[in-house]
Amino acid sequence: MGTASGHDMTPPTGHRRPESDRLLAAYLGAASGDFPPADATLTLLPAPPGPARAAIFATTRHHIVAADLTPSWLNGMLADSLAAPMSPAFLAAVEQETDLHADSVDVVLAADALDGVAALQEVGDVDHPRLRRAQRSRTDVRVFRTDSALVVLGRGAAGRLEIAIETDPAARGRGAARRALMSARQLVEPGEPIFAQVAPGNAAALRAFLAAGFRPIGGEVLFFAHIVGD
Repeated sequence: MGTASGHDMTPPTGHRRPESDRLLAAYLGAASGDFPPADATLTLLPAPPGPARAAIFATTRHHIVAADLTPSWLNGMLADSLAAPMSPAFLAAVEQETDLHADSVDVVLAADALDGVAALQEVGDVDHPRLRRAQRSRTDVRVFRTDSALVVLGRGAAGRLEIAIETDPAARGRGAARRALMSARQLVEPGEPIFAQVAPGNAAALRAFLAAGFRPIGGEVLFFAHIVGD
């Protein structure tokens, strides 16, 4: 995987999206089941707009690196391994080369809009760690509540719509997160998927998102000019 012949460094023939939109197109395509080719190659794209200044998106036997990096630098850094672009050594090298901070390695999930009226109430200024993290990593952040969960929506990597949730401790294990997530899908405009990032070790959150109809589409590391934190 570490040779130039194994990397896609140019837009596909006839591709109409601007270079800056290709990462968003990859996310939207994967959300609809149209994944990058499983060909053991890597696609290099420009750094995305927005708070996330670089991204590595891993799908089945394909990686997308969206960052201010050169093909020659990538060829010099990547070993002949399908896992190399998500390895700790490569992530640390990207941090050093770009002067950015890597956030956590996450599973990326996506879901479509649902019909119906959302049982969520939008709230104003809320002093909550989940909201503070969202404000450091997203734009156009909005906050909603149910009687047992806090739901945060905002524009994240490449402008995609993202969701985060925090369930009240007393309500955990009772389906509150699943119900809130399904209700949040009713806030989404038809035709636009909603994305979530979940740490692989957060089994409870993964189960809730899967139960609410979210589908895993890949793995991801986002890079920011600042440390996002908890």
